[in-house]
Amino acid sequence: MDGEELTEQETALYDRQIRVWGADAQRRLSKSHILVYGMKGAVAEFCKNIVLAGVGSLTLVDDRLVTEEAFSANFLIPTNENVYSGKTIAEVCCNSLKEFNPMVRVSVEKGDLSSFGGEFYDKFDVVVVSCCSVAKKNLINEKCRKLSKRVAFYTVDCRDSCGEIFVDLQNHKYSKQKLEETVECQLQYPSFEEAISVPWKVLPRKTSKLYFAMRVIEQFEEAEGRGVGEISIADLPGVLKLKKEICEANSLNASRIPDTLLERLIMGAREFPPVCAIIGGILGQEVIKALSGKGDPLKNFFFFDVMDGKGIVEDLSNTETGSRVAVSRGLTLE
Repeated sequence: MDGEELTEQETALYDRQIRVWGADAQRRLSKSHILVYGMKGAVAEFCKNIVLAGVGSLTLVDDRLVTEEAFSANFLIPTNENVYSGKTIAEVCCNSLKEFNPMVRVSVEKGDLSSFGGEFYDKFDVVVVSCCSVAKKNLINEKCRKLSKRVAFYTVDCRDSCGEIFVDLQNHKYSKQKLEETVECQLQYPSFEEAISVPWKVLPRKTSKLYFAMRVIEQFEEAEGRGVGEISIADLPGVLKLKKEICEANSLNASRIPDTLLERLIMGAREFPPVCAIIGGILGQEVIKALSGKGDPLKNFFFFDVMDGKGIVEDLSNTETGSRVAVSRGLTLE
């Protein structure tokens, strides 16, 4: 891939982007292959952004049939029932994305990602998953990590007016501008399983309340055998009971996870398009940085809550001594 140059057509089409991040970054992007699982609102926004940026190929996996709920926050699905009737969400989104940039190869793969072997994932440079249980996230992340080449792994979830992104770039090398010179940097990432295994009692007091709330919802869905988002307000008493048990087990004050936040996450079956646009935009930027090897990448959680009006980056990682640390920093979104 490193030896291939941009074609004249690519150079002309991506001229403005090349002026921003350079021909080398665009070349890397144009030769990259991305796999996406779970076509919900935030992922649709991400796919639009990454196709317009000019990736080499994008493969979609989502075997669900289109329903009214599916297109409530997914602008890639036309409202005309004659267009999507009997088709999967991935198939309909694929047709729409092809119109954004005919130079990007957009295709559909059917099946359950957890059943695919390593040779399938080896074809990609980036894997993005949504609408996945914790077990499936861990399994797919582990399959990516076992490959001989580095595959960037992301999870993205939106519930109500909140969103979460997780990033695993494994051992990531990149460059950034510092004053008048280019500085070479390196970051070591933990897996999703390692990150969420950090004991709550060692996390800083400023750690995003959304981090804890998302873990409680995930554990409830897993314990009750529910699919992602298959809960309702009737489950609130059970979720609050589980929150209390988890907080006691982790020596965390239960007030760190507001009941009102958990209620919002439970009731938020439908995504908010403005929040999807923010989360999809952030994810697109991060994938471009990872593929181009330029700029400080996000490490390793990003949270956004429209009620707070800002994004929070949480770094939950293993230190060299084996103990675990977490660093919290805010990112205000104007």
